[in-house]
Amino acid sequence: MRKLLVVLGGLVLLHVALLFARPKGADASPATKRVRVGIVFDLGGRGDKSFNDGAYEGGERAIRELGADVTFIEPGEGSDREPGLRLLAAEGMDLVMGVGFIFTDDLNKLATEYPKTHFAGIDYAISTDSTGKVIPPPPNIAALKFREEEGSFLVGALAALAGGSKKLGFVGGMDSPLIRKFEAGYTAGVKHVCPDCEVIAQYAGVTPIAFRNPSRGKELALSQYQQGVKVIFHASGSTGLGVFEAARSMNALAIGVDADQFREAPGHVLTSMVKGIDAAVYDAIKRAQNGTFAGGIIGFGLAENGVGYVYDANNKAQIPDAVRAKVEALKAEIIAGKIKVPSTT
Repeated sequence: MRKLLVVLGGLVLLHVALLFARPKGADASPATKRVRVGIVFDLGGRGDKSFNDGAYEGGERAIRELGADVTFIEPGEGSDREPGLRLLAAEGMDLVMGVGFIFTDDLNKLATEYPKTHFAGIDYAISTDSTGKVIPPPPNIAALKFREEEGSFLVGALAALAGGSKKLGFVGGMDSPLIRKFEAGYTAGVKHVCPDCEVIAQYAGVTPIAFRNPSRGKELALSQYQQGVKVIFHASGSTGLGVFEAARSMNALAIGVDADQFREAPGHVLTSMVKGIDAAVYDAIKRAQNGTFAGGIIGFGLAENGVGYVYDANNKAQIPDAVRAKVEALKAEIIAGKIKVPSTT
């Protein structure tokens, strides 16, 4: 069963925007508990064709394959995040998930108030003490972390080898430690194969709204293309839709993020740095259903197929065989620990 709710105006006032019957064949067997799950999307919501849509797909898969009862909440604005999570926890959900690092403080607070409820945070922000030691999340929170810098390293190397210019671009959404990981890995990948290449990196803003500002994304991308950049990697949510628009207008190339974004600008997307957000969401729901859910930090990198890059029939003509072989060799070296990818700029 699937529900989509919209939280309005910072109040716990819900409008049921969409209510579907569970798909045929999705019923759990009588012997299997139907797990109840609540997922609150990040700012920008559904339709970003990237981060939030990946989480939605993971929930949809759980509905189809596990017979899960999933409620999706789309915040109307930033202040609606905590009320959305609280509503789900108060309703006795088996698992409550927040999609995005900005949910971290809210999850920590609610995990203490509802110690018997399972929580999970996509891109949960890990804290450290004064000595640099990692502070573990509350025991009922699964911190789902991706090593975005590893996938970004590969697309950086690919951009430098196949992009046709020694100037490469990066457009980030909110200037934050998480998005800096993308920039750090991308720049390291560029420099690894082309030490004298230059990376122009810019951010759309310093607040979460920077993830849903396509006009700003287009403005930044046009500026970079006009400076001689031929390829721009974006890590900016729906702001990146403006980057693709700029790539089309300038007959240039862009690199997608989180999901395969080829369809946003066919012929202008060199590749996409993909994150297995859908798989992470599905796995958390499955564990909540079968009783194996556990709190702690759960990492997804190249070794776990948690991140990667797209190479398929849509873009193989843009990536010479020698470049593909080089990028695959770099991937193997990262997995083997021979290359240490930085996570900070």
